[in-house]
Amino acid sequence: MTDASSTALHNPFRELAAYGQSIWLDDIRRDLITRGELARLVAEGLGGLTSNPAIFEKAIAGGAEYDALLEALSREGRAPQAIYEALAIRDIRDAADVFAGRYAESGGRDGYVSLEVSPRLARDTQGTIAEARRLWRAIDRPNLMIKVPATPEGLPAIEALLAEGINVNVTLLFACEVYARVADAHAAALEARAARAADLSRVASVASFFVSRIDSAVDGLIGKRAASSARLDEQPALAALLGRAAIASARLAYRHYLAHVGTARWQALAARGAQPQRLLWASTSTKNPDYRDVLYVEELIGPYTVNTVPPATLAAFRDHGGTRASLTEGPAAAAEVLVSLAGLGIDMRSVTDGLLDDGVRLFVEAFDKLLAAIAEKARRAA
Repeated sequence: MTDASSTALHNPFRELAAYGQSIWLDDIRRDLITRGELARLVAEGLGGLTSNPAIFEKAIAGGAEYDALLEALSREGRAPQAIYEALAIRDIRDAADVFAGRYAESGGRDGYVSLEVSPRLARDTQGTIAEARRLWRAIDRPNLMIKVPATPEGLPAIEALLAEGINVNVTLLFACEVYARVADAHAAALEARAARAADLSRVASVASFFVSRIDSAVDGLIGKRAASSARLDEQPALAALLGRAAIASARLAYRHYLAHVGTARWQALAARGAQPQRLLWASTSTKNPDYRDVLYVEELIGPYTVNTVPPATLAAFRDHGGTRASLTEGPAAAAEVLVSLAGLGIDMRSVTDGLLDDGVRLFVEAFDKLLAAIAEKARRAA
């Protein structure tokens, strides 16, 4: 294995696969597919691809690759959201075809491409279910995952969709407590399928735990506390907690995963061919320039996990990333970080609830910006 001091390029997919972790790409663009770059990455070992409204907004609004089809769809009288869906469905379907071989050779473990339901539906259970079904039928690929946010309204939708056999990428997870409810919903959905004697082996799901946003929020609170505290003895304790909340939360979530798959409940499902719902580390680009740019890759390596990385983080890890079995390091220390934060008046429940609300809002804003850009391009074409 390479270490962090090596500057030689190496294959991050193969190295992390040795630890049981899959690397997915958090990006989609038309030319990524048409110019063969995605196929080359898959040949290297890339395990999947994720998208979100912000990624599509950047791809569709930021270049001319989509303009010809966009103009043709506009002439048909389609509304901006219908145009967006047609463009996204084409990209997701074509990307899923690129991953078809990986999906087959991995026995349905990898090779997935994710598309999100409209973020406007994040608080609408029945609307989420209806749109997820429609997108699942429209794309018609077994290696598709529908992304559904882990809002209180999203949880029953996640369970219903999995029970129907629709693969789900549970997104916008920030709290271990919410992840526990997601894992329970996944098991309940598979139990419902088992009760109908339905196949469990091809129902796939990941639980996407967002990491860097946790540190951004908590570090901000630590900074405010440090600036307002008159107690000099608090300053070292506060400084020692900077950049530690996200990794600690992720490691505790993984500890819950290990406990969950060891239960008799899960073992009964596994005996019927059920796949575990892997934890997926999302938001893994480092937001703080003072932190190592591959921090959220190097510190979260472990079996039966996925890390979805943006292109810049993938390039950085390829250049100088180090590998070790880091995810199970210091479980007691991870718990102590959260205890210490609570002792300093930082309420993680309030932090994670706020991050969920902010995540939904940011995706809605990106979606609205995307539709506005499509409307403007359609107007110019007309």
